[in-house]
Amino acid sequence: MWAEDRASNGLGMRLDEAAPGRAVLSMTVTEAMVNGHGICHGGFIFALADSAMAVASNSHGARAVAQHCAVTFLRPGRLGETLRAEAAERARAPRSGIYDVRVTGAGADTVAEFRGHTRTVPGAFFPAE
Repeated sequence: MWAEDRASNGLGMRLDEAAPGRAVLSMTVTEAMVNGHGICHGGFIFALADSAMAVASNSHGARAVAQHCAVTFLRPGRLGETLRAEAAERARAPRSGIYDVRVTGAGADTVAEFRGHTRTVPGAFFPAE
C-alpha cells in the first residue's frame, strides 16, 4: 500500500516502522507547509496522522479506509521541524477499527492527538489474518 500512496509520499512522509496494528511515520515541515501565522498548517499535521492510521489499519491485509477522524492540536509544528506520528490500534472488529495517533515534534513533545475510526471495504492487499 505504501508504495502506491502518492499523496503521503508526495508530502515527503517517511514510513519508519510498521507492524500489525501499528505504524510510525515522520515528515519534515517545509516552506510549502507553513501558513500565514508562520507555523505548519494543521491540515498537514492531520494528513500525517491520517496516513499513519492508514498504514496501521491496513496492516492486517484487508483494505480499510477512514470513516471518522478527530484531531486536537496542542502546539504548532515549526518550519524545519521533523514531526513523528505513532499510530496504535485500540479496537478492531470485522468491519470497523479505532486508532489513536500521537504526533510529536522536537524533544518528543506532543503536537497533536488524533483518533480515527476505520471501515473495512472490499478487497485485500494480502490474505487477511
